[in-house]
Amino acid sequence: MEISEEMLSAIIPTVVHWVFAGIYGLLGTYLTQYRLHPKGDEEKNNTVSKRAVIKGVLIQHVIQIAVHYMAAKVRGNEGLAAKEQQPSLTVVAVQWIIAMIVMDTWQYFVHRFIHVNRFLYRHIHAAHHAQIVPYVYGALYGHPTESLLMDIIGGALAFLISGMTTRTSIFFFSFATIKSLDLHSGLYIPWNPLQALFFNNCAFHDTHHQLKGHRHNFSQPFFISWDKILGTYMPYSVEERTGGGFEIKFRKDA
Repeated sequence: MEISEEMLSAIIPTVVHWVFAGIYGLLGTYLTQYRLHPKGDEEKNNTVSKRAVIKGVLIQHVIQIAVHYMAAKVRGNEGLAAKEQQPSLTVVAVQWIIAMIVMDTWQYFVHRFIHVNRFLYRHIHAAHHAQIVPYVYGALYGHPTESLLMDIIGGALAFLISGMTTRTSIFFFSFATIKSLDLHSGLYIPWNPLQALFFNNCAFHDTHHQLKGHRHNFSQPFFISWDKILGTYMPYSVEERTGGGFEIKFRKDA
C-alpha cells in the first residue's frame, strides 16, 4: 500500500526524532568533555523521571500523527495533494526561511506568554521546566496543551504561510526536530554545525531552564532575534568546568 506524502510528513519527523535522540544520547554518554552538566544531574535535580518524560513524548507523537492524518484526509478529499508541484530550489530556500521566521515568531510570543501568565505557567508550562537540567529525550516533553499551542499550531502556521509543499515540509520539520533536540541535548560541541551556525544553541537554551533565566531567552528553535529586539536576552558565557565539561555563567551585566 502506497503511503501518501501527507502521512510521510507526519511519520518521518517522528522517526527522525527518535533516531537523533538516540544519537545524542550516545554522544552524551561518551563525549562527557562536552557536557554542560555532569552525569547524573538529570536524576538528581529534575523533578520528573525519565520514564515519565519518554511516556509523555510518545503520547505527544501519537497526537501529532493523528492531527497530521486528519489533515491528510482533508487534503486527499479535496484533491489538493495530487496537484502539488515541487518548485525550484530558490523558491524552496525562500519558503524555508519564511517558515523559520514564522515558527520563531510564534514560539517566542506563545512561550513568553505562558511564562508571564502565572496560571498558564503553573498548570501547563511548568511540566516542561520540571527538567531543570535539559536532556535530549525531554525536548518535546510538556503538557499536551502546550504541544498544541506551540508545536502543532506553530508548525501549521509555518507550513501555510510559507506556502511550502508537503514534500518540502518533510525536510523542514525533520530539520526543526533535530534543531529542537540539539537545544535540549546539553552537549556544547564546537564542531557541531548546528551550534556553529546558530546563536540559538544548547547553551542559550540551557540558560532559560535555569531559575535565573526563566524570564529570559525565550527564543526557539532557530534565532535569538526576538529576545534581542524586545529586551529579554540574558547574556552569558560558557566556561570550562572544574572536573571536565562546560558550565553556564551568567555575566555580571545580566
